[in-house]
Amino acid sequence: MRRILIALALVSLIAVAQAKPAADAGSPVLKPTPTQAEAAVWSARFLTRFHYTPVPLDKAMSEKIFDNYLESLDGEKLFFTEADINRFGASRDKLDEAIYNKDLAAPFAIYNIYLQRVGERVAYARSLLAKGFDFSAQESYRFDRAKAPWPKDDAEIEDQWRQRIKNDWLRLKLTGKSDKEIRETLDKRYANYLDRVHQINSEDVFQTFMNAYATAIEPHTNYLGPRASENFDIAMKLSVEGIGAVLQRDNEYTAIREIVPGGPAAISGKIQVGDRILGVGQGANSALQDVIGWRLDDVVDKIRGPRDTVVRLEVLPADAGQDGKSFTIELVRKKVTTEAQAAKKSVIEVKDGEATRRIGVISLPTFYQDFEARRRGDRDYKSATRDVERLLGELKQERVDGVVVDLRNNGGGSLSEATDLTGLFIERGPVVQVRNAAGRVDVENSTSRTMAWDGPLAVVVNRVSASASEIFAAAIQDYGRGIIIGEPTFGKGTVQNLVDLDDVAQSESTSLGELKMTIAQFFRINGGSTQLRGVSPDISFPITIGAEEFGESSYNNALPWTSIPAARYQPLADLSAIVPQLITRHEQRTAQSRDWKNFREDLADARKLREEKTVSLNEAVRRKERDEQEAKRKARQAETDKVAAAEDSKDRKEKSDLQAKRGADADTAVEGAEGAVALQDDGLQADERSIREDVRREQARKDKPDFILIEAAHILADEIALVRADTKLASRVLPYSATFRVN
Repeated sequence: MRRILIALALVSLIAVAQAKPAADAGSPVLKPTPTQAEAAVWSARFLTRFHYTPVPLDKAMSEKIFDNYLESLDGEKLFFTEADINRFGASRDKLDEAIYNKDLAAPFAIYNIYLQRVGERVAYARSLLAKGFDFSAQESYRFDRAKAPWPKDDAEIEDQWRQRIKNDWLRLKLTGKSDKEIRETLDKRYANYLDRVHQINSEDVFQTFMNAYATAIEPHTNYLGPRASENFDIAMKLSVEGIGAVLQRDNEYTAIREIVPGGPAAISGKIQVGDRILGVGQGANSALQDVIGWRLDDVVDKIRGPRDTVVRLEVLPADAGQDGKSFTIELVRKKVTTEAQAAKKSVIEVKDGEATRRIGVISLPTFYQDFEARRRGDRDYKSATRDVERLLGELKQERVDGVVVDLRNNGGGSLSEATDLTGLFIERGPVVQVRNAAGRVDVENSTSRTMAWDGPLAVVVNRVSASASEIFAAAIQDYGRGIIIGEPTFGKGTVQNLVDLDDVAQSESTSLGELKMTIAQFFRINGGSTQLRGVSPDISFPITIGAEEFGESSYNNALPWTSIPAARYQPLADLSAIVPQLITRHEQRTAQSRDWKNFREDLADARKLREEKTVSLNEAVRRKERDEQEAKRKARQAETDKVAAAEDSKDRKEKSDLQAKRGADADTAVEGAEGAVALQDDGLQADERSIREDVRREQARKDKPDFILIEAAHILADEIALVRADTKLASRVLPYSATFRVN
């Protein structure tokens, strides 16, 4: 059995089928396999006995599974009618028996009806395209139907679909597209839905059903089918054996979204972003298998393979038409590291009077670790802590004055990595307390001999920072080791273990998948919990999204907050005396910043939009709204251009390293940066846009100054300046550790 403790909040484990593609009435009837029935029973045995909060699989649980299952299939009430729900009701309290009796006919029957309904609704939608719509009528479309009742009959649901398609049409119409172009775009969109739903398989259905069961117990317990399990492992170890390319669907094609530097595809120099893969062959001079129209994950499986083996690809260049000339290339698979999710460093220079503070930044997207390589004793196993330690050494060589650890959007990862990473900043001592289902509390300690960085420290978090991120931020805060900056975090305080069902069942010939099962709860060293409440920053930035919308509090079956006795630990510093001054300086600085002014305005607009559940289908109303947004965008851009022109005469050496590289000031409103007005809605879906253009825009957004991070650097620079200038304040702020360095 795999005994790997993980602290993940936001790993996507939802089946492909839940993307809600469409099907026609001729969709194949999907049936469960004996292997899936076996996996369901073994999952139930473990979940009812070894979960942190075990719940019997009985009639009451069956009803919760039933509700979760329907929510996962049709949460927006777009496909099923009241009559369908009544029809399904016979199995509402019998899903426990279905699992224990290894008879999954009922959930599969529901899914088959779902596929049938999707096909019927999309067929109706396509039939509307020939007629067009009247956009002069005063009509609105309710796009948020999560809390709406089930439609009573086909007439009601068809009217909802009429409004939905009318809205799709209007979005494209407002971009200037002709009726002919709109009709072709939408018809192709819905036809692609039909193609994709025909590719849904039994594994997709089973994973959807089993996750309805797992999440009915607790939000962070999941079932991973064989394919999902493999992808989870890849995400944790940041490596895969393949050609080094990120793929995405492009209508009926599989296209190149990104080329990983140093991988076989990049080294060949022949494959470009936007190229489409027509065929795949295994081995030198092998026959090519046509993969046009295949599921994306099926194509990925064909291209991945053992290192040092050959894969052949037939490629249609991005700028070639469908009948253009393709070429064939042979690539030798290698181990490719997905560096996009690895730790990175940068330096921001902050002007402080006549002085310049150099602030190092460590950006960490996830707490990754190659578990298998570590178990094998591989000295060079991939590890977030190892990478950060190396980067801190490099920042020391670059003589930075302070370090900011950026954990924004970091959803968690390995619990041991969170513990070890904390040790880079505190030396030895407790980091987190873990309580298992029996009530036993173990203290996870850092065993680091020396601090990798003993200077001024700040940690930036937001609502998406979860689990392992919260462990690290909480420990840094409890020790007084650094300033926590940003938003309240996600609020996940549970620990998961990966259970390989093949090991449990001693299965050799089949793959039963894995359970990601909650087995413990973690607590801060001060005895508090991050569960529900998260980590509250010392210096708060505007809240981008409320806890009731996103976070642990948004789950109706999340574990409650509780506390335990504190661990024995010695704070390294007491920063409370300096925080009020830092807040004052932060507020004064951001009050003068256009970026922050725009940011707050946009957050207010976004909150207002989130409160709305309907949108007008009147062209004049929508065009007025669009024109107002465009006018606001142009006004901001004009202001940006004015500032940029004025700054051309300034000495660029006074700019931060990051700002100088990107040619913009921290106070410049930048399109694509946080707080900037979004580009106009083009009415298209991701696979309808040019991949090359989409990638270019994405890169442009990444290249813009990050004013949130720049402000965090200013705050840390303020701390350094205040402590250096006031020995009395320094004695109050740093009374506990003579070795704690403030340059």
